[in-house]
Amino acid sequence: MRVLLLALIAILNTVALIAQQDISGQWNGLLKAPGAQLRVIFNVTKTDDGYTSTMDSPDQGAKGIPVTNTTFENSTVTFEASNLKMGYTGELKDNEIVGTFKQAGHEFPLNLSREVIEKETIRRPQEPTKPYPYYTEDVIFLNTKADIALAGTLTLPKKEGVFPVVVLITGSGPQNRDEELLGHKPFLVIADYLTRNGIAVLRYDDRGVGKSTGDFKAANSADFATDVESAIAYLKTRNEINQKQIGLMGHSEGGLIAPLVAARSKDVGFIVLLAGPGIRGDKILLAQMELIAKASGESEEEIKKSLDTNRKVFKLVHKSKNDEQLKSDISKILNEAIDEEAEADIPGGMSKEAFISMQAKQIASPWMQYFLTYDPAPALQKVKCPVLALNGEKDLQVPSKENLAAIAKALKKGGNKNVSTKEFPGLNHLFQETKTGAPSEYAEIEQTFSPVVLEEILTWIQAQTK
Repeated sequence: MRVLLLALIAILNTVALIAQQDISGQWNGLLKAPGAQLRVIFNVTKTDDGYTSTMDSPDQGAKGIPVTNTTFENSTVTFEASNLKMGYTGELKDNEIVGTFKQAGHEFPLNLSREVIEKETIRRPQEPTKPYPYYTEDVIFLNTKADIALAGTLTLPKKEGVFPVVVLITGSGPQNRDEELLGHKPFLVIADYLTRNGIAVLRYDDRGVGKSTGDFKAANSADFATDVESAIAYLKTRNEINQKQIGLMGHSEGGLIAPLVAARSKDVGFIVLLAGPGIRGDKILLAQMELIAKASGESEEEIKKSLDTNRKVFKLVHKSKNDEQLKSDISKILNEAIDEEAEADIPGGMSKEAFISMQAKQIASPWMQYFLTYDPAPALQKVKCPVLALNGEKDLQVPSKENLAAIAKALKKGGNKNVSTKEFPGLNHLFQETKTGAPSEYAEIEQTFSPVVLEEILTWIQAQTK
């Protein structure tokens, strides 16, 4: 009887302990996604019926985000925000919640604590620190065609003097003046290196990004080319710039835009193409999809199915004359392609209909339609200034051999005799030293931009600006 009584007391004590646990208050965590660290805060309030809570994301400037469901049962804590398709489940252990954050089909470990948590320092050894040994000026210039203002940074080797200059042109997607992505700032590293070595650099926020005005989503590569032309026009007003030595350096999509501008402007003295496209956009994307899928370990069957579907979709884009009809036709193809097994992999708990609508809208966007149908060859054939085209051998986004060969062929067909191309072994799309070239590695690599490539660029530019 005494043994049973002791066991009963132990059980009652455990129940009492659980009952006394209270998760109300502030819980802090650090969400580590590829290339980013985001502080997450859950603010929990106890009510007569249980708990309610809100979520803050300080690094995204968001506060008081409604959490639609908060539960605490048997040491398990659950937060759900249906409007964000976000969920969190964790186990309360002492004064910490150990769990998993889920959103858009992705899962990340996330532990919550009562203590305030600071972001971890990401090691980026190439990033320069102030004070810089050169002159830096924040500038604003106007694109009168688009009626927008573009904000950027002009770096000069010295405050006074006359210098050759390079305009940096970002890759696809909204980018700031440093082309900041996945914890890296490649344009800051490039600008710093060139300016320390006697070359002025102008880099600027894309339209609608940072301090620049305009609507990024409504623009395509041709529109972005007018932004570059506005940058050139601004530089021509600066006494510190040698107007016969204004060069363009474009990365990825920027390597498509630079020849567009150089083909119709005598003010461009030279261009540098970093992983720039040399073949039509739809061909690049198909090659990119296949290479990344293989690197991710997808089966040959799944890769073939995906490529076949995308070929059909891209063919529709080439024939399209009406955006609404295009979206409707794309939706039909995707609806047939997404079977029950594929539907289960749709991210974030999104319905099949919503997912297809989102995809159709994205493919029918002005930028995507332009990119898929644009062939760089005609513009490249019109470029008469010196050209340096570089790429990494492990680039899975703009495959090196096909694109470098196509760039060289088009330039030479147009009669350009000052053309240099080079493939760098072991480098990816961002010109980092890499193992596989997969985009998933970009954030994990400490190196931002290969020093070997920086030296190659500088030596070549110095030869053109003697």
